[in-house]
Amino acid sequence: MIVTVQCCKPSLVCDFQELYRCLIDNFLIDYCKNLRTKDFTLKTERLSRNKKAKREYLNEPKTTDLMKKLNAYFESKVDIPRIKFGKTQTIETLINEETFLFAKYLRDERPLWSPRIPVF
Repeated sequence: MIVTVQCCKPSLVCDFQELYRCLIDNFLIDYCKNLRTKDFTLKTERLSRNKKAKREYLNEPKTTDLMKKLNAYFESKVDIPRIKFGKTQTIETLINEETFLFAKYLRDERPLWSPRIPVF
């Protein structure tokens, strides 16, 4: 019996998210610098019927802290003008606006699209 594996078609969303991966990478690298051994918990998981494995996870208080700081990070301001008004905007708004501008470019409603990426 021959088993074939079909690869997924390339996703435009994956390509688009690569533009902002550096922002998340920088955030996580900075966050991880302050983690200690006590911030993790060890869990045993079943891999299959006969196999178990131990994995380390961020403990609940640190997971909550990480999510809180990540949300605050997305709400931080960048010095990139909004589409309609304002000289600054949040990172979350910037990503949403870029999606909108890229869609307009794909529909031939804009002649060019050049992503606006904040530099920290």
